[in-house]
Amino acid sequence: MINRLPIAKAVACKFSRLVILRRNLLCLASAIWLVSSKPVFAQAAGRMLHLGILRPSAPAQDVPPALLDSLREAGYTRGNNLVIERRYAGGQNERLPELARELVALKVDVMVCVGPAAVQAGRKATSTIPIIMFGNFDPVALGLVASLARPEANVTGILISADGTLAGKRIELLRELVPTATRVAMLATADRSFRAQIDETRDAARALGLALDVVEVQGGDYSGAFARMADRGAEALVVGASTFFMADRKPIIQLAARYRLPAVYEWPEQVREGGLLAYGTNLDQLYARIGIYAVALVHGRKPADLPVEQPATYRLALNLRTARILGLVIPQSLLLRAGEVIQ
Repeated sequence: MINRLPIAKAVACKFSRLVILRRNLLCLASAIWLVSSKPVFAQAAGRMLHLGILRPSAPAQDVPPALLDSLREAGYTRGNNLVIERRYAGGQNERLPELARELVALKVDVMVCVGPAAVQAGRKATSTIPIIMFGNFDPVALGLVASLARPEANVTGILISADGTLAGKRIELLRELVPTATRVAMLATADRSFRAQIDETRDAARALGLALDVVEVQGGDYSGAFARMADRGAEALVVGASTFFMADRKPIIQLAARYRLPAVYEWPEQVREGGLLAYGTNLDQLYARIGIYAVALVHGRKPADLPVEQPATYRLALNLRTARILGLVIPQSLLLRAGEVIQ
């Protein structure tokens, strides 16, 4: 009998190297255009930047400081040569098309659209204003861009994760921290684009021998969602990557503590406010990249010339205080890999 395991491992290893090579090439392409654009950035004086932001929900900070800092470094400041128009749908995605049309009517130079529903609304509202998409989704699979390297049309952007949604990796980390758990819940939204996270989490759970219950939040009723998790015997929780869950992180963290559910999140900010662990990218760095893209676009660069950027590094954050409250001992293997540890 032929032993195919070494062959399978070799193929998987080669595929992994190809994925990393592709990611590095995209980062290199971004670096090349950034270096070539620096002389242009110095010409901000006398040129206005009218920036539109379209989101399904309001963020924790109205305009992220990292975005403003990035624009300031390029010579753009509010009250001088920078105007920012913000439109938030209040959790009602059906309002996004109308809000996108409002931004178009205001003749913004660049539109930042957070999440696939906002990007789709922006694309329908304009085919000429450059759009910077931002979020945790596959824009090629959703038909938002032709490819990551050459997005074409008027859309480019910054992705929160590369080659998937990181959902599978998060449940692996959760299992490592809570090895006795056999049933895990996933806090989800009804958004169609969320399906990829559910599929990745379900595949990873199956591989780990875990039962997974997907619990959708209905109308912002987090209390009801957690009650359903408890009824189904959840022993741990994966909080899906969503702008809603980031904006509503305080009640989610409080409910996870009340039900004594070890939970993994997307952002370090969620861990700093009491979440157990998080695995994702650096949010400030991503906002800074949005600012760099906006400046390049207002100075004449075409969205098709700017690759959709994917992060190359990820950060693990742990909250030791929350672990102690839950009676958990964080393995040394996780502590050594953590980029941020909250005491």
